[in-house]
Amino acid sequence: MSDEDGYAGPATLVVDGVEMVVQVDLRGYFQPIDGYYHWYGRVSASRELSAAVGGRKKACTVRVEDRSADGELSDPDPWGRYRLMGTSTPPFSVPTSLAEVEAATA
Repeated sequence: MSDEDGYAGPATLVVDGVEMVVQVDLRGYFQPIDGYYHWYGRVSASRELSAAVGGRKKACTVRVEDRSADGELSDPDPWGRYRLMGTSTPPFSVPTSLAEVEAATA
């Protein structure tokens, strides 16, 4: 069992007011030291995203179904996948009770 939550699949990314559909692989965890939920991951390579971001750090909004969160894009890897990270409520569902955790692992 992992202490991390996550999501992999389609998402809408909004950068400088431009919406684009991308594939994301996200994970997250609660950090008791600072009291925040930290989420992070990568966005699959996308020409549209590369053109919009140009290899620089950029603020963005990530939407997965009916959830959204503000985050930051940074440092593309050699394959053109941008790192994506944020703090607090993530753009994916996270269990909020022991019953939800147990149901997810059953």
